[in-house]
Parts: sequence; C-alpha cells; structure tokens
Amino acid sequence: MSEYIQIFEWVFLIYFIILNVGYISLNIIALMYINRYINVLSSDSMPTSLGGMEPPISILVPAYNEETGIVASVHAMLQLHYPEFEILVVNDGSSDDTLQSLINEFDLRPFPEAARLRLETQPIRAVYLSKKFHNLRVVDKQNGGKADSLNAGINISRFPLFCVVDADSIMQHNSLQQVVQPFIENPLTIAAGGTIRISNGCTVERGFLSKVALPHNPLVLVQIVEYLRAFLFGRMGWAPLNALLIISGAFGVFKKETVIHVGGYRANTVGEDMELVVRMHRIMRQQGKPYSITFVPDPICWTEAPSDLASLKSQRVRWQRGLAESLTLNFSLMFNRKGGTVGWLAFPYMVIFELLGPFLEVAGYLFFFSGLIFGFINTDAAVIFFIASFVFGLLLSAVALLLEEISFHVYPKLRHTLILFLAVALENFGYRQLNSFWRLQGMLQWMLGKKGSWGNIKRVGHEKK
Repeated sequence: MSEYIQIFEWVFLIYFIILNVGYISLNIIALMYINRYINVLSSDSMPTSLGGMEPPISILVPAYNEETGIVASVHAMLQLHYPEFEILVVNDGSSDDTLQSLINEFDLRPFPEAARLRLETQPIRAVYLSKKFHNLRVVDKQNGGKADSLNAGINISRFPLFCVVDADSIMQHNSLQQVVQPFIENPLTIAAGGTIRISNGCTVERGFLSKVALPHNPLVLVQIVEYLRAFLFGRMGWAPLNALLIISGAFGVFKKETVIHVGGYRANTVGEDMELVVRMHRIMRQQGKPYSITFVPDPICWTEAPSDLASLKSQRVRWQRGLAESLTLNFSLMFNRKGGTVGWLAFPYMVIFELLGPFLEVAGYLFFFSGLIFGFINTDAAVIFFIASFVFGLLLSAVALLLEEISFHVYPKLRHTLILFLAVALENFGYRQLNSFWRLQGMLQWMLGKKGSWGNIKRVGHEKK
C-alpha cells in the first residue's frame, strides 16, 4: 500500500512541477510580447488607422431569444468606428419576439437575397434589409444552434473577413480597427482574437461601456482575475509561437475563405469556437500551408459573467465538454510530424493539463484530505506542498494583475486594484477546487455520451443610462 501512495505522491509532484514550469514559461513569453507590443503601440510612427483603407468586415451576431437586449446591441454596433462593415443578425428560430423587435426598430423589409450555400445549414426562412441602415440585414432561419447560425451568416456575408460577436457583448468604438491590424500587417493571418473583459458592475450608456467599475459579488470578482490571467498570459503566451488554440466565440475575426475551406463551424459541438480554431491549425499544418492565428491584447469586448454558482457551474461544465470535443475531434494534430509548435507543445499541454487535469486535481484533493484524516501521508510535507501550491497560484494571478496595471490600466482607481488583489487570494480558497470538480463533471458527462447543451445562464444585466 505504501508503494502505491509513494507512486501517487511522485506523480502529483511531477504534475505540479511541470504545470508551474509551463505557467512560468508562458508568463515570460507574454511579458516579452506585451512589452514589445506596448512599445510599438506608443511609438509616434505607429498609425492609428489606415485612413479608411481597412478591409471591410461582416459582423455576425447569432441571436436566440434575445428580445430584451438585441435592439440596443445592434444600435451600438452601428456606431462602431470603422470605414466599411455590415451587420448580419442571425435569428436562430427564436421563440420570443427577437425578430419582431428588430423589424419594428430598424424598419426591416424582406430582401431577395441570392446566397451562396457553401456551408450546410438549417433552412433560411427569410432575409430582411433595414430601410434605415443600408449595412444592416437580419437572417431568419430554423433553429440549429449557434454554430449553424454562424454558418448561415457566413453564407450570406459579403466581405472577406467576418467578426463573430455575441448578441449581449459590448464592444468599444475602436475594437474593429484594433483587432483587424494583424490581417493588415501579415497577409498570412487567418484568425485573430481580442480580449474579453467582464462587464458586471460597469455602466452602459447607449450600448457602450461608459464607466468601468467592479461588481460587489465576490464570485464575479474572482472571475475577473481569472479572465485577466487567461487572456494576458494564456492567450498572449501562445500567440507568438503561432500555437494559440482558443479564440473566444464572443469576439474574434476570421478570414472567410479559410473557414469555408476547413468546413465552417461544426454544428454538433458545444465548443464550436475552439473546435474551429484547432481544426484550422490541423488542416493548415497537414496541407503545409503557411498561416498565422494570433491574439491582439487591447481590442476589448465586454461580456456579463455568471453571478451565481448554478450558472457558473453550467458554463464551466460546458467549457470542459467543448474542450474535450475540440481536442478529440482533431487528435491527429498531436505529435504530427507537420504539427510544429502547436502539435508538439500546445496541443499536448492542453491534453495533459486542461483535458486530463481535472482527474488528477480532484484525485489529489481527495488523496490529500484522506491522508490527513487517516494518517497515511506526512502532515508536515502535506502542509508545505499546500503552501507552495497556494503561493504559486497567488503569484501567477498577482503578476497578471500587475501586468494589467502596467499596460492597459482598465480599472482606474487604486481601490479597484486593492479589491482585485483580495480576490487573487480569495480565488485559492474554494473557487479553484469547485472549478476542478465542475470540469471533472463535464469530462464525465462527455465520456458517458450525455447530450451537451448550453444550459441556463442567469443574467442580471448592466447599469444602463
């Protein structure tokens, strides 16, 4: 028995060391990248725009039962600072008054659209064109899910780039100008993602964020720290290696022809955004085509985070299922002779630490507490290991917060910074452990073949003016 205990202790220790070495490595790469990015951004020679010569973009907005906020969201998107863009709202068979609200507000009229059906979707009932805004169209189709809606939008879209935005997301006026820069600077760019921030506690005026503030809900506060760490280090660490496997479904820009080439969004997954990006890597690598999938840290899109445990659990279970689908459907990328950094480093990292991590993490928690209760582990060694784990977690989150303050300083007041530092400590007591159990639940549901769903996310809305 003691031999098995020692084996498990060594496995968990090695896992812990490799995981934290990986985190530290990503942090170093991210720090180098953000320093270079800020220097270029602050340079007087850096143009703020191309004087109206930016490539045109189609904004795709999948909408299902969004009647309460869709009108305000579309009004805000119409005010974006960008030379040429169109907005395509795809009503995915909503059972509420989403479509009628759009018809009434924007004076929509049926439009005889001649679409190229290059991606298979559920039948389109009608396409509407606004008489008030020439660049606004609404696609009404039978329900098929978010991926199916995006494929329909791609079929209808007119421009070579498309931007995916959630119906309840809040973009900044210049978000499109910033996120399109990689496509201008590097013609090999096929996808670029921006930063997602949490809008809970902020004030929204006419569809745009007018005042940045923190929520009072501690559950949301720790999510803010989590998002900072995920985007400022996770995304920014992998992007310079061309090994970024995730672009958020709430805000990303893609080259349309490349997405069609790889087959569009997969409709039978709950993680369609990540699965598409991983598949793009796999197919482009296998075909030997040069490409770039990147991340731009400062174009911000704000979204509302779950503010109760039930909603947060539903989200994290869904995310883990989506991760499992994305990796297993493209498993041939792993250690592929043409896989490059993404196939030999990023993909294995995601499999070991993100896909399989919940099993070992939960087993570690159970082993730790059982060992303390029944006395089969050394108490002093266990306490030292717990303190080391806590310190590493605290350090990584604190560095992410410091980097945010040094670089973009989105949260303006000293009080905000102090509260977020408190959330950094709070995150390690219960929140991380709950996340591990929810991720494990998502894995078990996926392994047992249970049908995935988006679940119910309770929305509380923003303070509006």
